[in-house]
Amino acid sequence: QVQLVESGGGLVQAGDSLTLSCAASGRTFSSYAMGWFRQAPGKEREFVAAIAGSGGTTYYAESVKGRFTISRDNTKNTVVLQMNSLKPEDTAVYYCAGRPGGTNYYIGDHDYDYWGQGTQVTVSS
Repeated sequence: QVQLVESGGGLVQAGDSLTLSCAASGRTFSSYAMGWFRQAPGKEREFVAAIAGSGGTTYYAESVKGRFTISRDNTKNTVVLQMNSLKPEDTAVYYCAGRPGGTNYYIGDHDYDYWGQGTQVTVSS
């Protein structure tokens, strides 16, 4: 039983940076695999980045590789998405997701059981 809440979205210009945070409830956060997804207007939800449980192994979508970094702080029950060199095509609602018992990382919507409400990121050109 986990509740996820995203924050940190906003309006930025192309080339700027933005940090998204996901706060999780519960005492078993460290054992959860976590991920970030996004959904642009008129588009389907797509995978952005994932991080495994205690091991911390990460994986990124090709479109954000080298620009975004996912990390977690199990003491604070948070997962962070650091976004650099933002592009207009990064504009979307960003969602945090969690999967219990996840030693590995996961990239599919169906792999996750818990979702946040989303936070809007808008990048102007």
